[in-house]
Amino acid sequence: MPTVQNLREILGDVLQLGKRADSLTESSALFGSIPEFDSMAVVTVVAALEERFGIIVDDDDITAEVFESVGSLAQFVDDKLAA
Repeated sequence: MPTVQNLREILGDVLQLGKRADSLTESSALFGSIPEFDSMAVVTVVAALEERFGIIVDDDDITAEVFESVGSLAQFVDDKLAA
């Protein structure tokens, strides 16, 4: 399953977006665009990413740039998987 599709599922579940999750694309902004996406949601999303993809996200990895859009988050996950 492509990373973006996995992220769509994770974000939909964590943020309880319902059908709105289906409209998320790589260019979909996260912070400031999805009201449910706040600092507590970031922690939950990171935990879900670690579990789903088997990666470790360090505190230093959590930046505004990584969580700017679905695409930037997908690139981050892909980079982690490639490392």
